[in-house]
Amino acid sequence: MAHYAIGDIQGCHTEFCELLERIAFSPRTDTLWLVGDLVNRGPGSLAVLREVMALGAACTAVLGNHDFHLITVAAGIRRQHKGDTLDAILAAPDRDELVAWLTARPLVASNGPFTLVHAGFLPSWTVPQALARSGEVEAALAGAQAQAFLEALYGDTPTRWDDSLTGFDRLRVIVNACTRLRFCRADDTLELTEKRGPAHTPPGFIPWYEQPARRSKDTTIVCGHWSTLGLMLTDDVVMLDSGCVWGGALTAIRLADRHIVQVPSRAPRVAKPFG
Repeated sequence: MAHYAIGDIQGCHTEFCELLERIAFSPRTDTLWLVGDLVNRGPGSLAVLREVMALGAACTAVLGNHDFHLITVAAGIRRQHKGDTLDAILAAPDRDELVAWLTARPLVASNGPFTLVHAGFLPSWTVPQALARSGEVEAALAGAQAQAFLEALYGDTPTRWDDSLTGFDRLRVIVNACTRLRFCRADDTLELTEKRGPAHTPPGFIPWYEQPARRSKDTTIVCGHWSTLGLMLTDDVVMLDSGCVWGGALTAIRLADRHIVQVPSRAPRVAKPFG
């Protein structure tokens, strides 16, 4: 039995299937974690969703920012962007089933010494707190006000987490932290505009994983999102977005011993638009 994690797939279905073959993944005996952003920009988003759903309980996927984009487009709240590759999903006969399945994914998952999230955690958050806040968002997406929540989802405010936040403001900060975070301050202030690497760190901020008082240091956080950094392994962070959709590679890691397997992208290498 092995526990694997795979980075941002973003519709790269061919590479995903090859990677599963390379690691000899078996849903009967192995466990797979996916760091979110299953869809968009790559050519096979529909096939990726169907493939992941078929893995059943052997696979845990968390929501990424591109997954939320699909959910809101399907709900009629947002329009597609230039470069989106969501048309096949939106026109599929099983569209409603696929979107419902995706909408039911958590923001955070945990298993022993490992915790899964798309982007990262704010400094004050412990793993149990992050799991509880993920549960708040899951409940909102499954509740009677789901449409209203999705309509209020987008925006960069409030800019700072506070335990006293309520309503959609509270949920928006939770989603922003878990799916968009790169830089923050020690007081849980988010910086959501800069999408390049640490060389471009805004004044007063540092990368979230470098916060010295980060309360999630007692776990290994498995994440993706920050393709500018590529594959990055530290003592307590496993960052797996190696830019497959931009011509890089799709990465899998066996968490027990950090054995890495990569499949090169079929796409030509292109400059990232930092989105």
